[in-house]
Amino acid sequence: MGTEPLGTCADYDEGQASCLERLEGDLRARMAVARPRRLEHSLSVARCAESLALSYGVDPFLARAAGTLHDWDKVLTDEELLSAARDLGIDLGVDLHLVLPLLHGLTAARELPGLYPELPPEVFRAIGLHTLGSAEMSPLDMVVFVADGIEPLRPASPGIQATRDLVSSRAPLGEVYWSAFAGGVEYVIKTRRYLYPGTIEVYNALALAHERRGR
Repeated sequence: MGTEPLGTCADYDEGQASCLERLEGDLRARMAVARPRRLEHSLSVARCAESLALSYGVDPFLARAAGTLHDWDKVLTDEELLSAARDLGIDLGVDLHLVLPLLHGLTAARELPGLYPELPPEVFRAIGLHTLGSAEMSPLDMVVFVADGIEPLRPASPGIQATRDLVSSRAPLGEVYWSAFAGGVEYVIKTRRYLYPGTIEVYNALALAHERRGR
């Protein structure tokens, strides 16, 4: 399992390259044995986020850092994740068991600043939003969210391919994010899983914004 040498696609200074190497090394130590496929996914998201950042004028260092760490808490068991969420005071207005797939981004976003104080808050914000999404996403937030959904190791589905095609055609980042978010909602509905009420609110806000842009 290899990765591109740091700086192949982005021009990092020595400090940034060293930081990214540390993040990747820490991630490997955390996931290589416990969750090897999740490690491959995380590194693929990091590279995809870096590439998207370069395409859309977003800081590639921040994108790669957030992509590397976005699934940090995926090594936790369900009970460990629930316990961490409760200890961190995470409240989504519903029983946390119902939104278990959303929690790892939120817990990591609260824990990681203590491990990596050298990283700016926007990195942890992007990590926290990569599961929930928002109607008010920064460009970095959108890059990480989209990269998580379309990284090359994910098997193509109609929704994923539609988002990849938008990226290939250089569609505006907001449109790419809207496609990725809507595709995620469609997947939850098709698989008949619990749909978090906050997701419906975000979807409606994005749909209205998309409609206004189309007028």
